[in-house]
Amino acid sequence: MIRKILKTFFTLVISLVLVFFIVKAMPGDPVETLTQQYMTADKLPYEQAYERAKIALNYDPEVPVMQQFFSYIGQLIHGDMGQSMSYKDSVINIVLGALPWTLLVCSISLLLSFAVGNIVGLFIAWKRSRVWDGILTGYQALFGSIPDYIVAYLLVACFSIGLGIFPARGAYDSESVPGWNLAFIMDVLYHACLPVLCYFLTTVASWIMGMKAICVGLLGEDYMNYARARGLSRNRILFTYLGRNAMLPQITSLAISFGLMFGGSPVIENLFVYPGVGYYLNSAISRRDYPLMQGMFMMIIIMVLISGLAADALNKRLNPRLREK
Repeated sequence: MIRKILKTFFTLVISLVLVFFIVKAMPGDPVETLTQQYMTADKLPYEQAYERAKIALNYDPEVPVMQQFFSYIGQLIHGDMGQSMSYKDSVINIVLGALPWTLLVCSISLLLSFAVGNIVGLFIAWKRSRVWDGILTGYQALFGSIPDYIVAYLLVACFSIGLGIFPARGAYDSESVPGWNLAFIMDVLYHACLPVLCYFLTTVASWIMGMKAICVGLLGEDYMNYARARGLSRNRILFTYLGRNAMLPQITSLAISFGLMFGGSPVIENLFVYPGVGYYLNSAISRRDYPLMQGMFMMIIIMVLISGLAADALNKRLNPRLREK
């Protein structure tokens, strides 16, 4: 396990180095963009507008990249991610403020799709019905080929604009008082309905098909035939013998799926104006807010790596044959 942790730490370091240089290599200069705005709005000469933009953003593009890199590493060692150019706040404060919202939506939607998908997949495999197989294949073909942001647009058009049932944007109503009170919690869950539904609709079919494929492979095993020969009840065979063994690979996939879902949140959160990690990442990219981009990428990388460690630990916990001796 220590070796895995060291490999994860090494991967994190390499990823952060790559992210830094990739971000710096992106086209577009925030100082130059703000300079043009100052020249247009305040009728300033270029030199004066340029110096004013550097001060406003606290960023000098003329500083050599390697010098910026070593300064960035020094800040990280001291637990400082820098200050956001656009929000004028500490990046770590923005990250810690956005993280709970992404965790909320990803956790609820993933657990729902995991539970529903595995139960439905178990029964489809047990029934061996061509009708259900056809419905599942059609559903997967439809939602597997449509991008998740298109599904999000359709949900907004149907349930927000058309029916007016759910809000189309935000994490809670502006009139709600934030805190651990029932009214605020219910308002947060109400605003999270559409993002959660979008994730659910686009991921549940993969869990159904995965569970179905595992169960079909297990139905012909000797212990399944022995359970039938003993005259055990249908429910005991279905849940104790078939379901429990089929769940092992699905549980390990759950942790990996959480990391992938966390990394794929920018488009969905930006469409719903949901103040999570993906929303701020998308905002940082559009504004070329380098410190905020690096902070959000860092958080996504950490969550993906933690999910990988969790999946490996679960796999060894559930399957003793994989444990190190």
